[in-house]
Amino acid sequence: MKRTSILVAGVSLAVLLAGCSESSDSGGSSTSTSKAASTSAAEQSLDLSKFGTLPAVPPPAAATVDCAYPEGQPAAKDVTPPPTTGVSTEGTVPVDLQTSAGPIGLVLDRAEAPCTVNSFTSLAQQGYFDDTPCHRLTTELGLQVLQCGDPSGKGTGGPGYGFATEYPETAFAPNDPALANPVVYPRGTVAMANSGTPGSNGSQFFLVYADSVLPPNYTVFGSISEEGLATVEKIAADGDDGSMAAGGGKPNTPVQIETAKVG
Repeated sequence: MKRTSILVAGVSLAVLLAGCSESSDSGGSSTSTSKAASTSAAEQSLDLSKFGTLPAVPPPAAATVDCAYPEGQPAAKDVTPPPTTGVSTEGTVPVDLQTSAGPIGLVLDRAEAPCTVNSFTSLAQQGYFDDTPCHRLTTELGLQVLQCGDPSGKGTGGPGYGFATEYPETAFAPNDPALANPVVYPRGTVAMANSGTPGSNGSQFFLVYADSVLPPNYTVFGSISEEGLATVEKIAADGDDGSMAAGGGKPNTPVQIETAKVG
């Protein structure tokens, strides 16, 4: 499987934007963006109550599941794929991200996304996220996230394998038209970035620091601590460089994940 773009799409002026390719992200506008405070009056009036909420998490069918992590494009950093059998659907996993901007604590939920948590913890335990940048920040009302997990820092890198999207997509029937309807990803959500094509989840993830609107096609697999949210909000307050055509750009305050430790 060839991995393409690994981007999230957001809402600007209450219009849902489609995801763009990684090549667009690496180029994009050279216009310098202002801080979050520069959001236009129209954007400030976006009514998030017009959008749906995330569905309830379906109860796991069994205590364990099998996962598939087929090979993709070459890995941005050498890593061994995670185990594929007997993956637990129970309990939570704490992960401590120590970053150059401050600590970001995560709690990963196996019941929401066992295969995603299995992959993320495997990558963290192998040091995959250590000394890697958070390459994208978006500050528009309706899409306020910090995106990390690509060792190359270009928005094109992954672990050399891909895997399927889990919750909330799995809460819908296949081909349900509701999958195209945006919902609110609440502040404090940890979710996977993908290209919009099946099996394109890899290592890139995003941290939602204010309620954001997306189709329910981005795997939710955990939450961010209040201390971690304070760190991300501090980063967001300094804005981004506006370099990415799909929205946002590199954080004006460079953010490096120094270590990612599984508790």
